[in-house]
Amino acid sequence: MKKNLLIFSTLIKVLLFPAYHSTDFEVHRNWLAITHSLPVEQWYHENTSEWTLDYPPFFAWFEWALSQFAPIADNEMLKVTNLDYASNETIYYQRTTVIASELVLFYALLKYLSVKNDTIHKIVVLSIFLNPGFFIVDHIHFQYNGFLFGILILSIVLIHQKNDLASGIVFAMLLNFKHIYLYLAPAYFVYLLRAYCFEKVTNDCSKFSLARFATLGASVAGVFAISFGPFLLLDPIGQLSQILSRLFPFTRGLCHAYWAPNFWALYSFMDRVLIFCAKRLGVHLNEEAVSSVTRGLVGDTNFAILPNISPRITFFTTIAFQIPSLVRLWKQPNYENFLVSLILCGFASFLFGWHVHEKAILLVLIPFSLIVGNRKEYFDIFLILSVAGLYSLFPLLFHWQESVIKLLLYIIWLFFVGFGLSSE
Repeated sequence: MKKNLLIFSTLIKVLLFPAYHSTDFEVHRNWLAITHSLPVEQWYHENTSEWTLDYPPFFAWFEWALSQFAPIADNEMLKVTNLDYASNETIYYQRTTVIASELVLFYALLKYLSVKNDTIHKIVVLSIFLNPGFFIVDHIHFQYNGFLFGILILSIVLIHQKNDLASGIVFAMLLNFKHIYLYLAPAYFVYLLRAYCFEKVTNDCSKFSLARFATLGASVAGVFAISFGPFLLLDPIGQLSQILSRLFPFTRGLCHAYWAPNFWALYSFMDRVLIFCAKRLGVHLNEEAVSSVTRGLVGDTNFAILPNISPRITFFTTIAFQIPSLVRLWKQPNYENFLVSLILCGFASFLFGWHVHEKAILLVLIPFSLIVGNRKEYFDIFLILSVAGLYSLFPLLFHWQESVIKLLLYIIWLFFVGFGLSSE
């Protein structure tokens, strides 16, 4: 089954090579060029393209590693000034790197099967590896989410195996590949603090271990030191401030250019409805606010009727909705409660976070897949969330040529998961 799964999925992905690709394709081509052609100290300063490097250092080194093989396909892709360059060789090379990087996800799922090897979890593994979200976002739209979720699942498997310290180290590595996984960090922080840093004395009593806390802290700090170290050695203050300004661009609007289906999208929509009503009633409104719509790159959204929302408000709202699951996790730091808290932390961040991308729904759906077989209630919620969440990715592919592909992937996957899991 394992070999057939890999061959089958690879064939489908290769057939998608000629499909539409988004601006994210040019983003990653530009990052290949930056990391290959420029010295390290310029990576986070280069701005010839509007698609500047804005992922953490481990991902920059990942792009550097991929760029070492790029000349075999087409050396022109590695020129920083070759904006929007997309030769067939470049397209095939970059799409091949996505498929190759997904071997990390495949390996992680095999490790998961080594601890959960019954029929229902085999179906779960199939549903994750063949999730239409990965096909849409990675293999057509163009990103590397499969690779990153592979690292996340490895970290989760390590927690299931009670190897908490290793899990924390792997998750710290993930944060240094892509900082969106900070959405899930509260669940990791609470679990590792409670389960690893408190040693059991009796069944009802545990004692805080300063040695374990120091070991965990030093391990995580060590990962960040390896990640940021090469940049900080060059210019400690200048490089750090520049990297952080790229990673956390709070000048971007509340909502992404394409609204993620979350609370702030409803909030923005309600403001538009109230504008319409106010105009009908002859109420004078600020024209700048009326003409302000969500902006994907720069500028905050100004609301005409409802109060404006700041990053601070979204931060505290998100934390408030994460707290209940974190409290339960603190009281009962077991594997299932950790996964539930991980899912709810991701969901709260998706619903209330600042400038949330529609693709962030995968941060909820992929971890949710791992517990869907535990209870019927989980399965019912997961199916509803998958129907809505995957459908919300459809506008990413707006050409008619991809319409049949995304619909077929969506319907077949929902039928397979719905029938397969409900029958177990």
